[in-house]
Amino acid sequence: MELMKFQIQASEMIAKRYSEYMKEPLPALKGRYVPFYQNLSAITGSGKTLILADTIEQIRAYSSTQPVVLWLSKGRVIVSQTIDNFTTGKYADNIPDYLVKPLLDCQEADLLDDAQGLLLIATVGKINQKDKEGGDRRVFQTGIDNANSSLWEMLKIRKNYQGIKRNLIIIYDEGHNLSDQQTRLLLDLEPSAIIAASATTKVPKELEWYIARLKKEKGLTDSDLITAVSNKQVVNSGLIKKFISIGGYMTPMEMAIHNLLEDLKASEQAVADLGGDFLPKAIYVSNTNMLLETSAVDSPLVPFEEREARPIKIWKYLVSEGVNPNEIAVYCNLKFDRRFPKPVNFNLFSGGDNDYEEFLAGNYRHIIFNQSLQEGWDDPACYFAYIDKDMGSNTQVTQVIGRVLRQPNATHYADDILNMANFYIKTDEKDVFRSILEDIRKTLSVDIPEITISYHVGKERGNNRPTAAPLVEVEVPDIIIDSQKAMPEIKDTLDKMIDYSADLQNTVGSGNQIQVIAEVGRHLGEEISYKTNHSNEVRVRWIFKRELGKLAKDAITLCDISTKKFDALIEYNSNAASYIKNEAKKIADIYRRNSVIMQNPLDGIPVGEVFVSDDRKHFHNAVHPFYSDFNNFELEFARELDSRKILWMRNPVNGFVSIPLLDGKGTDTFNPDFIVWKEDAILALDTKGNHLIAEESHRKLFYIEKACEGKELIVKLISEKRYNGRQEVIDTSGYTVWMVKQGCVSPITCATLREAVDICLDV
Repeated sequence: MELMKFQIQASEMIAKRYSEYMKEPLPALKGRYVPFYQNLSAITGSGKTLILADTIEQIRAYSSTQPVVLWLSKGRVIVSQTIDNFTTGKYADNIPDYLVKPLLDCQEADLLDDAQGLLLIATVGKINQKDKEGGDRRVFQTGIDNANSSLWEMLKIRKNYQGIKRNLIIIYDEGHNLSDQQTRLLLDLEPSAIIAASATTKVPKELEWYIARLKKEKGLTDSDLITAVSNKQVVNSGLIKKFISIGGYMTPMEMAIHNLLEDLKASEQAVADLGGDFLPKAIYVSNTNMLLETSAVDSPLVPFEEREARPIKIWKYLVSEGVNPNEIAVYCNLKFDRRFPKPVNFNLFSGGDNDYEEFLAGNYRHIIFNQSLQEGWDDPACYFAYIDKDMGSNTQVTQVIGRVLRQPNATHYADDILNMANFYIKTDEKDVFRSILEDIRKTLSVDIPEITISYHVGKERGNNRPTAAPLVEVEVPDIIIDSQKAMPEIKDTLDKMIDYSADLQNTVGSGNQIQVIAEVGRHLGEEISYKTNHSNEVRVRWIFKRELGKLAKDAITLCDISTKKFDALIEYNSNAASYIKNEAKKIADIYRRNSVIMQNPLDGIPVGEVFVSDDRKHFHNAVHPFYSDFNNFELEFARELDSRKILWMRNPVNGFVSIPLLDGKGTDTFNPDFIVWKEDAILALDTKGNHLIAEESHRKLFYIEKACEGKELIVKLISEKRYNGRQEVIDTSGYTVWMVKQGCVSPITCATLREAVDICLDV
C-alpha cells in the first residue's frame, strides 16, 4: 500500500530516532540497556498500522542484525486482521523482508535463522500472566518444538546461528491499554525498543523510571518521545470524514431509523451521480437481550413474531421498510430456543470472534450489534449509526463514532453528503442527549478539531438539516494533471540509472551493533561497547518508491520499476542508496516541469449537497440556499456576489473545484472560495489574507489549459488593501484583484468591494 506524505514523515521520524539512540543507548542493570521508547500519537483512521509497518521495515534497514518484532494488539479480531494484512493482504508489500507468524507458532529455528526479519503477532492476553510458570496460556508453556526452554525464554535469548543477539522491537497497537503488569513482562524480554501507538499519550508507571532517565541523561523532552501525526493532514488527506451530524431522538426507535434510511437513500444517489464504487452502510448499536423502553429481559420461549429484544425489533423494522434481509447481519449473543427458531433469513452471528470471518465475508450493509464489534471492525463505507443510549456510557458512544470516521477510497467527494458521518442517538431525555453531545464535543475538539460537528434534537430536522441541496442542476469542470510529456524523459532517466545488482562496493553501508561486557559475579557498571557493522540490505525499488512518494507521489505511476535493476539489494546507508534518492529527485523534477494542469469543459462534475453549520447564511442567487463558516471578508464578498444576477457558489474545502498544484512547495491542491458561472467562462475566485498574498499569487495564478472546446476556467485572487506590481502595500484602504495577464501576475487596485467584484466578473 502506498503511504501518504505525512505517514512517511511519521515513520521516518521514529526510525531515525531509534537509529540515533541505538548508537549509544543508556546502560541499565545486569548488562541491559534502557530501551528506546516512542509513542505514535495518531487519531482513528490515520493509518497507524501502515505507519508502524513502514517503521519496522525502516528499522530493519538501519540495523546490522535482522530484528525480531513482537506486535501486540488488544483483541483477537484485530490480531487476526493484522496477520492477514501482513501475510497476504494490503500491507504485505510494505514489509517484504519479514517472516510473519502468530506468536504461538514461533519456533527456535525462526529465531536462529536471521535471513530476514521476524514479525510475531499476538493479543495482549497472550502475555498477561502474573505467574508464567503456572499460567495456562501456551506462550509460557514448555515444549513448543523445544523441550529445553519456553517460548518466552527463547524470545529473551533470541540469538542467531552466529550467537549474535537480535534486536527486539515491541509494537503495541492501542498503547493506552498497556498495563503495568504487561509492561513488566515485556521489559523482562530485554527489548531494544517499545513503540506504542495511541491517540493518547498515557504511559504505564513501569515505564516512568526509564523515561525519566531518557529525559535526564539524554536531554530528551516529551516531544522527543512522541511522534504526533497532524490531525489536519489526516482530515485533508481524505482518510477520514470531514463532518459529523448528530441527531438526538426522544421519539420511538422507528423515527430515528426512518430518518437514517432516508438519508442513506440520498447518499446512495450521491454515490451513483459521482460514479462511486461503493454502497453506503449503516450500523445499529443496542443491548442484546433487553426489551425496548424497559430493562426487562426478552424471553426466547416465544415465537419470533412476538420477540421484543432490541436487535430483533430493529431487524423487523428494517425489513418492514424494504431492506433486504440478506443485507442485514445481527452480530450479538442473541438467545434462541430450538422450539422457537429464528427465521431462515435472520443472519445471526453469535459466536463472537469465532464467526467474525464469516461475518466479514457476507459484506452486509446493515449491521446490528452490541458493544463487542466496536473493537476491530472498520469499514470506510459505513456512514450511518443508530445508537441506543441505554447501551452504556457516553465514552462508548464516542467509541462507536470512531468506527464510522473512515472515508471510502481515502477521497473527499464533491458532494458533502459523502464526506459526513451521521449518528442517530435515541435518548429518553433531552438533557441526556446534550450530555452525550457535550462529551463528544470535548473529545473531538481535542482529538480532531478539524472535523465540524452539527447536531439537532427532535422528530424532524427541517431547516436544521446539516447539508443544503443544490437548487439548480449545474456542473464544474474536471481538472487533472496531464503528464504525457514527462514520460519520455522519465523513461530515459530510468533507463540510464545504474544497476547495482553486481556492485559489491557502493552497495555497502554501515550499522551499529551493541556488545555488553561484564565481569562474572558483577551486577553494576557493566560496560557497553559499540561495534560498527553492515546494515541490512533493502531493495532499490523500496528506496526509490519511498523517496519519490515524498517528492511527487503521482510520478510513480509513470515509472516502470519492474525491471531487474530495481530488485538489486543495497544497504540503506550506502553510496548506492544516496544515488537512488538523487535519481528519485530527478524524476520528481522532470514530472513537475513537464506536466500540465488541464480541465475538461465537457466532462463535468455535478454539484451536490454542501455541509452547513449552525451559523448558516441565506442567499438568493446562489446554487445552494445556505452557506456557512465565513470569515468577515469572505461574507462581505459573498453578499456582494449574491447582489448580482449571476449564478455562484461557495466552494467547500476539498470540494467541487479542486485545482492541482505542481510546485511542491505547500499543499498539493488549491480550492478556490467561490465559483461563478458566466456565459463564456467559469470563474474561480479566492479571497486571500494580506499575509498570504505574496506566496499565493505566484502559486495559484496560472492559465489552465482546456482538453477540448468549452468554457475557460479563470482564476483570480482578491485581497484587502492596495498593492503595486512588486506586491508592496501602497494604500491600506481599498482592494486588489490579482490575475494573469500576458503570462504574468498582474494586480488591479480599486477603492470599493463592489469595484473589486466588477473586475472579478469581467472576462
